[in-house]
Amino acid sequence: MQQIQNSSTAFTGVTTSIERLGVVASPQGRFQAEGVLNPAIYHDRDGNLVMMMRSVSHGNVSRLEMLRQPWSEGKPLIIDGQEAPFERVGFAFVPQARYERRRRLSSTGSFELIGGEGCEDPRVTFIPILDCYLVCYTAFGPEGPRIAVGSSKDGYKWHRLGLLNIPEQFGLAKDDKDAAFFPEPVVSPKGEISLALFHRPMYNVPLEGDMDSVQSTLHADPSLRQCIRIAYIPLAPAVRNLRSVLNVSESQLVLEPGSDWGVFKVGGGTAPLAIKQGWLEIFHGVDQFPAGNGKYRSRYAGGIIIHDKLTPHKVLYVSPEPMMKPETKDELEGIVNNVVFPTGIVHRPDLGEYVYDIYYGMADRLIGRARLTITFQD
Repeated sequence: MQQIQNSSTAFTGVTTSIERLGVVASPQGRFQAEGVLNPAIYHDRDGNLVMMMRSVSHGNVSRLEMLRQPWSEGKPLIIDGQEAPFERVGFAFVPQARYERRRRLSSTGSFELIGGEGCEDPRVTFIPILDCYLVCYTAFGPEGPRIAVGSSKDGYKWHRLGLLNIPEQFGLAKDDKDAAFFPEPVVSPKGEISLALFHRPMYNVPLEGDMDSVQSTLHADPSLRQCIRIAYIPLAPAVRNLRSVLNVSESQLVLEPGSDWGVFKVGGGTAPLAIKQGWLEIFHGVDQFPAGNGKYRSRYAGGIIIHDKLTPHKVLYVSPEPMMKPETKDELEGIVNNVVFPTGIVHRPDLGEYVYDIYYGMADRLIGRARLTITFQD
């Protein structure tokens, strides 16, 4: 059996700084008429940077579209003193599978959408032990949002594997999203060498008394709100047959909504990156603020979470306050206002050991980039 050694490093504190670098993608053409947002970021086998973004057309139909930025020697290619731009490659997934389409036959005999459909919010991870890329994305089909998984050898030509299979006896909500694989095998709570991915079952707290849905949720125990969990998939079957990555054997709660921010719900963001201290992930937290007349103003913000390297269900650090929250006009106003939704991360060792570029959805309409610098106190 493969042996896995823990390489987490102790630390006593964390400080972060964020520099906004502006918009990197905006709607262009009919396939993006309702926004571009929430991209996955990864390197292809030649070292170029690939952005797989959610492109939304009229009717809330989502497709996963790829763009590429040339990189050389571990950093963006510089042309005339500027970083080379992202160039469109094509679509990774368009809604074709049954679990990606929401249509019904109308009285006139034609098919009509039922509140949108498609392939949403991808996260891509290269997994060396499988020698392939895996993408998790939200398939918005007839039964609601589900986690779908695809694979690719080169990061460009993608194949559907199917929907993630989480046993019903776990008692988790069937609606699920915000999933991403860890790149290396880890040890599950039961001690089995496994692949792991975080996910967010979308449990809705029942109404309580005369309270509305927001009040009822905030009144409920944090563990009953929408939380981040880690699902585990036994490694050996996945090595023998790639489709076994769909078969979850364990799921562990790892992060509940906080008491100071991310109080309403929390969910995964970027695919985890290995650092000396463990696994680094940028997550999102949602808060609700009274806006008068019984309405609320939601806010999506981002923070960091560090997991233990060997057993990632053990959390070593969580941002005590938002690392990044909506502040600019493009973050405050859009398809959904007040949204910073980090989903892509790339290490920038050319700029420093703990410097990262974060790619994020801006108010569900644009994609922005920010530079994150982390300082650890040993």
